[in-house]
Amino acid sequence: MGQHSKGNLVIIGGAEDKYGDSRILQEVVDIIGGDEARVGIITTATQQPEEVGEEYRDVFLRLGVRETEIININTRDEANHEDNIRRIRDVTGFFFTGGDQLRITSILGGTRVYEALHDSFHHGTAVVGTSAGASVMCSTMIVEGNSNDAARKCTLKMAPGLRFLEGVIIDQHFDQRGRLGRLLCGIAENPGILGIGIDEDTAIKVYPEEYFEVLGNNAVTVVDGRSIKSTNVSELEPDEILTITNASLHILSRGYGFDFKRREVITIH
Repeated sequence: MGQHSKGNLVIIGGAEDKYGDSRILQEVVDIIGGDEARVGIITTATQQPEEVGEEYRDVFLRLGVRETEIININTRDEANHEDNIRRIRDVTGFFFTGGDQLRITSILGGTRVYEALHDSFHHGTAVVGTSAGASVMCSTMIVEGNSNDAARKCTLKMAPGLRFLEGVIIDQHFDQRGRLGRLLCGIAENPGILGIGIDEDTAIKVYPEEYFEVLGNNAVTVVDGRSIKSTNVSELEPDEILTITNASLHILSRGYGFDFKRREVITIH
């Protein structure tokens, strides 16, 4: 997990309720500052930034935030513009929309906006991401892999993420798209880290004290690879079905959480 960070993270599995009770997004508003919140909606992941940005602007305003700022950064030049740095520094929380996670990392990675995001986070600004915006939160992110299929070796494509959360791999739309197999592949290849699969309309709220709480209506799956005894992961016979033994798996609903340091399930009171 690295050093403690002052900001909270909210990582959403996608397809969160926007028009009903909106429990997850209401929690996001409360974390960011309630009726004093100024939300920066970062639309880099999507190729429809105006439509997606306006949709989330309407949702956040309905939920009572004071101000929204749509931050549409489409090129690395734009990610180094002083105006965008100012906009990053002027909000109380960031919201990364869904789309293509490689767009986020390839456009923002190593830029002044990237540095400003991390500086704000380490000074208490909340960071939120849904769908592709969830995948980028970790140091190494899943880019592509088989869904609704048996786990096979060497079928997972990964890339560096934005590094807001270290020591984990995040996958989203998890149960709805049958992604347990590909998360197990990721853990077989990186057994020292945690795999976290987040269902739709579900989220984890990551606290600076290095634990998370489950939010929303479905489940969060945690796979701990440290207990693995053996796997057949290698580049030999790359299409072979994955074998993995003794991995530790937890399925968590609202009211539960996970302690990163102790690697233990916890009850949230």
